[in-house]
Amino acid sequence: MVEALSDFSGWLWGNLLFLLLGGGAFFAFVSRFIPFLHLGHGLRLLLGKSNEEGAPGEVSHFHALCSALSGTVGMGNVAGVAVAITQGGPGALFWMWVCALLGMATKFYTCSLAVMYRGKDDDGVEQGGPMYFIREGLGEKWKPLALFFAACGMFGCLPLLQSNQLTQIVRSMFLEPRGWFTGSEGAVQVGNGLFGLLLAVPVGLIVVGGIKRVGTVASRLVPGMVVLYGGTSMVILLLHAGAVPDAFYLILTDAFSGEAVAGGVLGTVIVTGVRRAAFSNEAGMGTEAMAHGAAKTSEPIREGLVAMWGPVIDTLLMCTLTGLVLLVTGVWESGEGDGVLLTTRAFETALPGVGPYLLLAGVLCLSFSSMLGFSYYVVKCGCFLFGQAARLPVLGFYLLMIVVSAVVKMSDVINFLDVAFGLMAIPTILSSILLAPRVNRAAGEYFRKLRKGRGPA
Repeated sequence: MVEALSDFSGWLWGNLLFLLLGGGAFFAFVSRFIPFLHLGHGLRLLLGKSNEEGAPGEVSHFHALCSALSGTVGMGNVAGVAVAITQGGPGALFWMWVCALLGMATKFYTCSLAVMYRGKDDDGVEQGGPMYFIREGLGEKWKPLALFFAACGMFGCLPLLQSNQLTQIVRSMFLEPRGWFTGSEGAVQVGNGLFGLLLAVPVGLIVVGGIKRVGTVASRLVPGMVVLYGGTSMVILLLHAGAVPDAFYLILTDAFSGEAVAGGVLGTVIVTGVRRAAFSNEAGMGTEAMAHGAAKTSEPIREGLVAMWGPVIDTLLMCTLTGLVLLVTGVWESGEGDGVLLTTRAFETALPGVGPYLLLAGVLCLSFSSMLGFSYYVVKCGCFLFGQAARLPVLGFYLLMIVVSAVVKMSDVINFLDVAFGLMAIPTILSSILLAPRVNRAAGEYFRKLRKGRGPA
């Protein structure tokens, strides 16, 4: 079963490579790169300029982006980058950059559509996301595609990687050195399960309040964790400043040779980079559209511009910092450890004694915020499938999976998530391509008003 899952995951992502990169390139070219020229306007909107009083939606632009980032800025930035480098080599980071740049164009379209074609749930509350813009924008005959997305989203957005990797770092730093829950396999599983339960309780207390509470907590948590993790990584890079140029050179050369890890198989480097980038910034997966669809605005293009900042912060900044730390400290060549444990070794090598604890603090924030963001996606997909009455049962299922994922192997977690998560891209990209002309018309009108000074500043 595990081997079959691994084989299917490899086949799926080998084909999704063309969908994600091709879709991103399509969106970039059909937009004529114009949204990239208005990133400054998107930043002003993000910082609170031109807020719309009385507009439909539940949260501000800033809270919507923080809710989206709470799901993306997480273990994908710490464990995911380590997995990418150990499996595909340093060159995989270059292809993560390419995927992020194209992902900015993808997010412009998917998140604009999430506001443009909101739908109402059973309680009459407006909701956004691929399942809604498929149904509302393409019509009822496309509803099976919307149901397919929601079904994949219920499993693809489970917090398996976050809970699993956070449990591993806590075990290696605290439980094993003290001899707690060690010795037999049963004792290890009990310890992991108890820690998973400890995680599930505070997550449940927050997410039961819905997107407004998640957005409020994320707006405080996300900036702090970006500063903490990013600041610590910058200190390490400054201490190894002489090795940084060589690290960039290695990334660029290996990106087109694959010699470092992949044995010269360039396809392995590219597929690994795209797969981990998609898991990190989620461009094209549709999750970001669910978060941004709750933004309080009547201008779809505004939210598309705000959403473009997601891959910048998540992949171009956070993932790059992790990758450089792994390279300049040399731990990526050791062959010892994987995922978050490899990143822990890098922090310990660079900052003996204090490094792992700073990483732990950052990982706690990253993992916890991801669990909050993903809970909103899973519940939203579940309610689309089964109605609002299913909200609490789906939330209970989500919290149970936090506990379960604390006791399973990371290899099984990665393959399961890659399959479920990857399948979400098919309905999201396909429907966004079909609806792209409508976004172009709305964008053209919005940018004309902006140039003439009649639109928002």
